[in-house]
Amino acid sequence: MAGATGSVVAVVPAAGSGERLAAGTPKAFYQLDGHTLVERAVQGLLDSGAVDTVVVAVPADLTDEAKLILGDKATIVAGGADRTESVSLALSALSATTVPEFVLVHDAARALTPPELIVRVVDALRAGHGAVVPALPLHDTIKAVDANGVVLGTPERVGLRAVQTPQGFATDLLMRAYRAYQGAGTADFTDDASLVEHLGGQVQVVNGDPLAFKITTQLDLLLAQAIVRR
Repeated sequence: MAGATGSVVAVVPAAGSGERLAAGTPKAFYQLDGHTLVERAVQGLLDSGAVDTVVVAVPADLTDEAKLILGDKATIVAGGADRTESVSLALSALSATTVPEFVLVHDAARALTPPELIVRVVDALRAGHGAVVPALPLHDTIKAVDANGVVLGTPERVGLRAVQTPQGFATDLLMRAYRAYQGAGTADFTDDASLVEHLGGQVQVVNGDPLAFKITTQLDLLLAQAIVRR
């Protein structure tokens, strides 16, 4: 599969219900100071100057609303039952057109991600890394526990990172990882880099940014509101 030389497409899975946010609307469509989270996430990608096209996967019954909100900023596709299926559907939409050289996968809930972080990920891809994730060092002590809440051990946090998005990939590599995932059927992955790791691919970490936090709870929302209103 040949990619369009140098081109970058960002996929934004935004079909989740956002139950933990308890905002009464799908999380990506929550308005933060007059702009939805998905609109802010897409604008950040475009503001980076490193992304050529954005594809957003939304709930099937909200495709028209998404088109009104985003206009010509993004291509809208109907998402799936979970994040992985939504990304897969967006990738399928890509394969029907010119395939880009690189794909970024970005959470709509990381709506305040600085454009500079997006540029760092794309720069690392262009430097030759097939898979790139932004991440931050951990400050809290982490405990591994069993199903009953009993501590099994305390991992050394110096070698641990909290991973953010956008995660970037050479398109061929990400598509191979998704085909392998669909073939496995039962595997459970929490991010796209995990699929690449499962395939045996190497993932490079670049510096993340505290502003790329995921807006998941009411506390996150309060923080986001304080940031955009400062």
